[in-house]
Amino acid sequence: MLKVAVQMDPIETVNVESDTTFLLMLEAQARGHPLWVHDVATLALEDGRLFCRARPVAIRPVQGEHVTFGPETRLDLGADVDVILMRQDPPFDMAYVTATYLLETVHPRTLVVNDPAEVRSAPEKLFATRFAGLQPPTLISSDPVALADFHVRQGDVVLKPLHGAAGSGVVRLKAGDPNLGALIEIHAAASRDPLVIQKFLPAVAAGDKRIILVEGEPVGAINRVPAKGAVRSNLRVGGVAEPVELTDRDLEICAAIGPELRRRGLLFVGIDVIGDWLTEINVTSPTGAQQLKRFSGVDAAAALWDAIERKRAAPA
Repeated sequence: MLKVAVQMDPIETVNVESDTTFLLMLEAQARGHPLWVHDVATLALEDGRLFCRARPVAIRPVQGEHVTFGPETRLDLGADVDVILMRQDPPFDMAYVTATYLLETVHPRTLVVNDPAEVRSAPEKLFATRFAGLQPPTLISSDPVALADFHVRQGDVVLKPLHGAAGSGVVRLKAGDPNLGALIEIHAAASRDPLVIQKFLPAVAAGDKRIILVEGEPVGAINRVPAKGAVRSNLRVGGVAEPVELTDRDLEICAAIGPELRRRGLLFVGIDVIGDWLTEINVTSPTGAQQLKRFSGVDAAAALWDAIERKRAAPA
C-alpha cells in the first residue's frame, strides 16, 4: 500500500470521462492506495519540512457524484505520504516553478511524479529543441528582428507563447502577413517570456498526435484533429480525439528521447507529433490517457502505477 497525495486543481470540477488525473487516481484506488488531494496554494515549508492542507478522498466515475471527502488534515509531505502526483495544470509560470522548488525538498524520499527539479529544467517547448533532427524549423526569441527574419525565411509559420498551454495564444501567419509586429507587441505587453515561431506543418490538418510515454517507453497514442480551418488541435479548444497507430517515425522519435526521459526521472510524459515532426514534450501534467484507454484498451495509468510501485519497492 502506498499513501498518495495528488496536487491538483479542484477535483470537484474535473470531467470524469476525459480527465487523466482522475484516471490515475482511479487506478491508484483500485490498487488499494489511499488518496489525498491538496491545492498547491496550501504548501507550507517550515524548518525544512513541507506541509499542506489535504483531504482524503474516495472517488467513483459518476459525474457530479465522483468524489467523497474526508476531514481536512495537515500532511507532512516528507513523512506522511509515499508518492506525490504533481498534476496541477500549467501555465508554467513562477508560481509553478516555485512549487517545483518546494516539492524538491521532499523528493526522492517521497517520490514526486514527475521529478520536480526535472520538470523545472524541461519547459515543454524548449526541451524539445535538445533533440536534433526531430523538430521542424523553430526559433525561440523575444527579438522582433529575429522573429521577423525567421518569418521571411520560412514563410508560413505558427507563433505561440513559450510557456503557454492547451493551445492558448497559438496563431498562424502566412507568408507576408503584416501582423507579426503587432502580435509581438501584444505579447510583450503581457509577458516578458520569449515567443516560439515555428514553420507551419500542413500535416496538422490530419491531426496532432499525442503519444504517452511511461519511463521513456511509448505506451500508445491518440490523434487530435483540429476543427475545419483551425490550426489548434488541443482538445480544450475544439480538437476532436481519434484513435491512431504509432508509425515507424513515431517510434524513432520515442527511441531518441526515451533515454533522456529515464535519466531525468520523467516517468509520465506526453509528446506531440505532427506528421514526422516532434513539436512539444509535455512533462507538467500530460493528458490523453482516458481517450487512449477508450480507443485501444491500452491503460497508461496502469503502466504508470506499475512503474511507481517498482520504484517504491526498490532498495534505496
